Amino acid sequence: MRRARTRSQREPTIALINIVFLMLIFFMVAGTLAPPLEADVRLVETADLEGIAPPDALILSADGTIFYRGEVLRDAGAFVERLPSEDATVRLVPDRALPAERLVAIAAHLRAAGADRVMIVTERGLK
Repeated sequence: MRRARTRSQREPTIALINIVFLMLIFFMVAGTLAPPLEADVRLVETADLEGIAPPDALILSADGTIFYRGEVLRDAGAFVERLPSEDATVRLVPDRALPAERLVAIAAHLRAAGADRVMIVTERGLK
C-alpha cells in the first residue's frame, strides 16, 4: 500500500495578490489621460503677447497702487462700495512683482469691506 501524499496548503491570498498586480499593470498601460505630444511639435510662445485685464477687475501694480478702469483708487474698500449687492465678486490682477504679503492684505481688506469672493486672475502656462 502506498502512502497518501500530503498536499501542502497554499495561501489563498497569493492568487489575490497576482490579480491585483495584473490589474495594476493593466491600468498603468491603459490609463493614459492624454497622449504625449509629438516630438517634432513646437508650442506657440506667448511671452511677447500683450494681455489685457478683464474690464471689471482691479489692477494691482508692483508698488501696491490699485487701479480700476484707468483711475487710481485710494483703497480697496472704495471699490467694494461700487459693486452690486447681489454679487460682490472682486477680481484682482496683480503684477508679478507685487509682494505676496501686500496681495493677501488687499484681499483681506476687500473681504472686510464686504466682498463675497475675491478671485485672483493669473496667467496659465503649459510646462
